[in-house]
Amino acid sequence: MERRTCWQNCFGPGGDESFLSDGELLAINAMEDALAPLDMDTTAIRQLITRFEACYHEADKEAEYIIKAIAAGRPAKQSTARSPKRKKELQNAHRILSSWCKDPAAEPADMNIGDISATELVAFIGVPTPLKIWQVERIIDKINQAIDPNRTYHWMALDLGDYGEPGARPAGEHYKDDSALLGQTTETIIHYTEDGKPAEISLALAIDLLMPCHWDFAGSFVTILRAVGGDLYPSRPFAYCGINVNLSPLCDRLRTISKTLKAFWRPDGAPHDIDKELLSILGEPTDVKKWLTASLDKTIRLHLHI
Repeated sequence: MERRTCWQNCFGPGGDESFLSDGELLAINAMEDALAPLDMDTTAIRQLITRFEACYHEADKEAEYIIKAIAAGRPAKQSTARSPKRKKELQNAHRILSSWCKDPAAEPADMNIGDISATELVAFIGVPTPLKIWQVERIIDKINQAIDPNRTYHWMALDLGDYGEPGARPAGEHYKDDSALLGQTTETIIHYTEDGKPAEISLALAIDLLMPCHWDFAGSFVTILRAVGGDLYPSRPFAYCGINVNLSPLCDRLRTISKTLKAFWRPDGAPHDIDKELLSILGEPTDVKKWLTASLDKTIRLHLHI
């Protein structure tokens, strides 16, 4: 089946493309083909849908923004600033870990990540060792890039380029002088559950995938710190990127948004538990609106596995 780049945010782990043969998706692609060529505004809105991620900590607001763009026929100007709450969490994480690296014995500052105090967070790391300090420094590097996008984070397990392109350089290339430390970090395996089934991930990859925009940033941060301290069997499911996304507190809202979109683009037999205000924003149906709402609806459902 044809792999259209507009669906690239829906490819599963390892690039799973099994959904490409889905009859509904093929029908949505046919809707696109009937509209070709697309104008610039329509293309820009579809690109927003391609960038949508259900694991984003404001995924509900992002979906609503896209719906308003569909209704208006063009995207409105959107702020790229990080939310104040998440910005504060990142700054706190940086200060807590940087202080620990400088003096692990010092009293942690009076600050929290989520509802967990700095004292609890550094206790997860345990007794300092050269390996632990090196691993925490890599977490700091990851957070530094989140605070300042001009800072470079060097992948330990992923082989992505500066713009996310795969196969750009060998994973861990930057750490040639610390190959033993990198090797130990890569060989440290976190055991968790994914959709209720046993799963595992290396500590190196977990740090690579510590995303500042994720809905469970604080939870992921704790799981990683515990792993640095030797606790490799987290008591709660490890949620990162699109893994365990169904645990997100935004899922119920996203399901309602999906049902609302379906009521617009495929009103026959549409569910009744929808957001009528959101539906009214879309206005009168057009072929372009139907295709875009169908694309967003399908994207949300593929992300939530519904």
